[in-house]
Amino acid sequence: MTQKLLVATRNLHKLDEFRDMLSELEDVEWVSLWDVGLGEMDVEETGATFEENARLKAYEYQKASGLVTFADDSGLEVDALNGEPGVYSARYGGPDIDSDAGRYTLLLDKLASVPDEKRDARFVCVIAIALPEHDRLEDIPVVVGTVEGKIGYGPRGENGFGYDPVFELPNGRTIAELPDAEKHAISHRGNALRKALPVIREII
Repeated sequence: MTQKLLVATRNLHKLDEFRDMLSELEDVEWVSLWDVGLGEMDVEETGATFEENARLKAYEYQKASGLVTFADDSGLEVDALNGEPGVYSARYGGPDIDSDAGRYTLLLDKLASVPDEKRDARFVCVIAIALPEHDRLEDIPVVVGTVEGKIGYGPRGENGFGYDPVFELPNGRTIAELPDAEKHAISHRGNALRKALPVIREII
């Protein structure tokens, strides 16, 4: 019997990454918010941390759908900016900036005078997995994945999304310059999903 698992995101890039990185799982059908009629439902991300937001989204969408629900909150933390953009990564700069390029351009502008040795940054991904029996936010398990790097001086690469074109790995390449398989092997979301595998296998 196929187990439906809801990925609580409108970002089809994330849904594709879940499917690609967990393709080894059999009898699993990954579905999106649109697939279950919840594409217009909006859960306000009021948490102060990635963990709080991930749990909040997983809980609300699980109760609305009745399905085992995966929700992630992820973003970029830049040391020189005291952790910005952090939980605001997807809406950095406010409503006036409505594109990935606009957001990473704002980031580059803020770091214009910051020297190379102080441009350390990391991507963080927290995945929360909500089941029907979870009645409290604190009962929902989370897994955390990270990848360390630094912010470059301009975008490079055509693969990926978000801040990938400006996030340089220790080998000098940006995440947007990596093929999918290599990206999934080292990415924050890939690291978190690998930690989530035992939980998923227990569910199914």
